[in-house]
Amino acid sequence: MTETPAKPKPRPAPESLPYWQAAKEHRLALPKCEDCAQFWFPPSRTCPHCLSTNFSFQTVSGRGKVFSFVTFHRVYRPAFAGDVPYVVALVELEEGPRVLTNILGMSHEDVCCEMPVEVVFDDYDEDISVPKFRPLAG
Repeated sequence: MTETPAKPKPRPAPESLPYWQAAKEHRLALPKCEDCAQFWFPPSRTCPHCLSTNFSFQTVSGRGKVFSFVTFHRVYRPAFAGDVPYVVALVELEEGPRVLTNILGMSHEDVCCEMPVEVVFDDYDEDISVPKFRPLAG
């Protein structure tokens, strides 16, 4: 019997290390510009709104809504065979940025645009935790 390969782990770039450290602590933190007060994602070395290099990572609410999504029915990598079908979504956070993620905790058939969601963390191991989303409780 063949063993299922492990899922690939994210390999953080230097500019995203604070994002991944916060995720490891089960917090969603995004870069926020100190000059124009805008959040953005993915992390980069400059603010995409005003090009400032003056920013810090701030914890955000972790709430948002599904902006768009697709359901994968095909196995592209053997490590994900047990997850098919799964949803890959673009979630628009309350703070504005959109993040690419998975929707967990419900049937793929029930996911819809504008659905309220909240962050959860998928602990791959003691070093990496990946932010994902589920339907908003309540």
